[in-house]
Amino acid sequence: MNTAALYHRPESEYAYLYEKGHFHIRMRTQLGDVTRVELLSGDPYTLHSDEWFRDGVAMEKVYSTNLHDYWLIDTNEPTNRISYGFRVVGEDGVEVFFSDQGVQPFEASLLREANAYFRMPYVHEIDAFKAPTWVRDTIWYQIFPERFSNGDATLNPENTLAWEEKANPGRDDFYGGDLQGIINNLDYLKELGINGLYLCPIFKAASNHKYDTIDYYEIDPAFGNKATFKKLVKEAHDRGIKIMLDAVFNHLGWHSPQWQDVLAHQERSEYKDWFHIHEFPVKNLGDLTTDEMENVGVVNYETFAFTGHMPKLNTANPKVQAYLLDIATYWIKEFDIDAWRLDVANEVDHTFWKQFYKETTSIKSDLYILGEIWHSSQSWLNGDEFHAVMNYAYTNNIENYFFNNTLTPMQMVAGLNTQLMLYRQQTTEVMFNLLDSHDTARILTKANGNKARVKAALFFMFTQTGTPCIYYGTEIGLDGGNDPDCRKCMVWDTERQDLDMLNFTKDMIRFRKRYAEILTYGKVEWHDLRDDEQVIGYKRTLGNETLIFYFNQSKEKVKLDRLLENADIQLSINLAQDEEGLTLQEDGFVACYHVKGDKSE
Repeated sequence: MNTAALYHRPESEYAYLYEKGHFHIRMRTQLGDVTRVELLSGDPYTLHSDEWFRDGVAMEKVYSTNLHDYWLIDTNEPTNRISYGFRVVGEDGVEVFFSDQGVQPFEASLLREANAYFRMPYVHEIDAFKAPTWVRDTIWYQIFPERFSNGDATLNPENTLAWEEKANPGRDDFYGGDLQGIINNLDYLKELGINGLYLCPIFKAASNHKYDTIDYYEIDPAFGNKATFKKLVKEAHDRGIKIMLDAVFNHLGWHSPQWQDVLAHQERSEYKDWFHIHEFPVKNLGDLTTDEMENVGVVNYETFAFTGHMPKLNTANPKVQAYLLDIATYWIKEFDIDAWRLDVANEVDHTFWKQFYKETTSIKSDLYILGEIWHSSQSWLNGDEFHAVMNYAYTNNIENYFFNNTLTPMQMVAGLNTQLMLYRQQTTEVMFNLLDSHDTARILTKANGNKARVKAALFFMFTQTGTPCIYYGTEIGLDGGNDPDCRKCMVWDTERQDLDMLNFTKDMIRFRKRYAEILTYGKVEWHDLRDDEQVIGYKRTLGNETLIFYFNQSKEKVKLDRLLENADIQLSINLAQDEEGLTLQEDGFVACYHVKGDKSE
């Protein structure tokens, strides 16, 4: 046994309160190296009187990666105090005791030492990570407001182009999309099945993307006003649709009054400590275009990336903190928003985010807080900062398998499982899953126009634990390369929409909603994954109900298991039946519903 691979950490994603009465304990071992893991646990004060170390309870191997196996037990100890260790049995027959003192031979004398065990001194429910339950059942739809719909032409900024005037939008183009345009199409979104709207920034800003904020307290005049936004929130809520706003608390825009004061008064400005300024004078870049600003190069103050028109805020400054926290709570109190998406979240200090969480959730306890982080994010997901992050690290595995052909089935699943084991279960249940956004090329372009692969990848994502998001226009076949091409105008002419993709999206959303419980809480079993076959099969089971999935990304048709012939097929593409039985064609998938005991397995 490779004992160096044994790993556990108390009070982390390896040991946490999932919900009252359910304490999760995980342990890691080397892949294929261990045959059995038992949890030895009990109240630390009854170790000798009850000798609970004699009664190990088997843990379940729940996930595997290319390096490790992960074991889990959902335990309900009779008291709120837990001492515990692990009995680990290797493939080679070696037995060890893994505890807070490390790895030692499995001997009775060691098991009697109270200080050897890992310990949860007291499990406080108030400390548990609590995710808003409504998010688990939410299908998000991301809107880039400037390109979704022009509902009020009187708001159009100067030099607004005709809708879809250019096949490929430029960085500085305006098309007149606004809040009224979103209101006008809420019934379209309701019919699609959407129950969560993620809006890119709507606050006053100079650019079309609005990530260069001028005034957080005002709606951008090209989008409407506060009355229009209040109407949007009410109309959305009346249709059962939640609203998530996007905020940039990492930096301000060049034209913000605070930065303009710095430019005007330099070191005498009352706002000079609101930013990270290396030296004075701060160079005034003037009225450069977005492209020109991004090519300025290094300036003598901190910025977002190297974009001089986005000076970075000093969120350790108490005045900056008070300003931003008042903004965060203002839009909740005054407009009843349901969620915040936080841009460039990984570049803001943890101290500020902890204050942000406390202030906002004290007003709305079920507020959803989503951070834009593209990498492993344990530090932000301990229950006192964010509920979730934009799950690019997870869904990149899906993209690399379905579109880029850089992963085999086993490698993709290993990547997915690695990400799943980074976080507590309740965190995973509300992670924000997406395959494209305003920051990436569109999914159809990533798939080189292969619509079947787009459908397969989207549906695969919709069967994963987490809350899925569709980028506006994906449902009608909108394509586009990286920014700014991914920000094309929404196509509203039904004769130019991909109605097959639209109907598929509706079916996929209905499927997700119908089986939300199984897809969130069901146990996953992968079917005989092999690196020499581009076929993925798996089941998700909850109670006596099972969903069965097969995806074929090979160039050949694949004969499926006989059990599917007796199952209730719910959704599929490229599925056929002939004298050989059910077969999946290239780039096809099938999802079946199966009730244990009533139909053959």
